[in-house]
Amino acid sequence: MMRPANDLPVVYLCRDAIDFRKGINGLSILVEDALSLDPFSEQLFVFCNRRRNRIKILYWERSGFCLWQKRLEKAQFHWPRKSEDEVVSLTSQQLNWLLDGYDIARMKPHDKLHFSSVL
Repeated sequence: MMRPANDLPVVYLCRDAIDFRKGINGLSILVEDALSLDPFSEQLFVFCNRRRNRIKILYWERSGFCLWQKRLEKAQFHWPRKSEDEVVSLTSQQLNWLLDGYDIARMKPHDKLHFSSVL
């Protein structure tokens, strides 16, 4: 299982929903231009779609960009939208809680789902 390490100093969440057709190039430009952050820093940059059922995480690892994505089947991520800043800072532990389905403000997870087939 791939998850962020709990020892990262800071994780940046883009508060507003993005066009999920964006890949590495589009997201790295968004980080640098719209968010005024350095996409080559060793930080995680987290994005969510409008329906809040998908997350993309962009990060630079030594010699290239990595892009990680999670799609929820029957729930939504509890995205912090009340902040006035375009970028929300979290710890890596808070990001892992968010990925587990917790509402960081309430600490309540998504229901665990069980499927037998993707067809």
